[in-house]
Amino acid sequence: MQTNKLEADYNMLDWWKKVMFDNYANFEGRARRSEYWYFGLMNLLILIIPVIIMFTGIGAGGGEGPLFFIGAGVLGLAGLALFLPSLAVAVRRLHDTGKSGWWYLIGVIPIVSYIGGIVLLVFYCTDSQAGSNKWGHNPKEGWYNEINKIGTE
Repeated sequence: MQTNKLEADYNMLDWWKKVMFDNYANFEGRARRSEYWYFGLMNLLILIIPVIIMFTGIGAGGGEGPLFFIGAGVLGLAGLALFLPSLAVAVRRLHDTGKSGWWYLIGVIPIVSYIGGIVLLVFYCTDSQAGSNKWGHNPKEGWYNEINKIGTE
């Protein structure tokens, strides 16, 4: 995505395009809170459309009409297309808080998943780790802050 916008000026669609087109399967680096949450919100809005189509395809007698199956197919394809970037942005969000991407597994382990989901929610809501960490520089600080630090150490 070629844009001259600063990330501070991004809207929900810009964040979604950044994840889908620039970082589709990128598990390296860091993702800001706004990148993670706007991507999730946009996915929710996208996935509501096939669900509505599915519900309109359910007939008055409870039988599934052709619209139900069309909606289910679109929902399945959208879910497949969004799975990898959703996983990648979640891992990059964990990197931004200073955690390894392997922490994501705490939310999918069956016995621990309820507590793990709460722990992940806290991590996703936590502010970025200040400065650089082993996954890269803080995306909120931008490259110009790194340049300004040269010679002051």
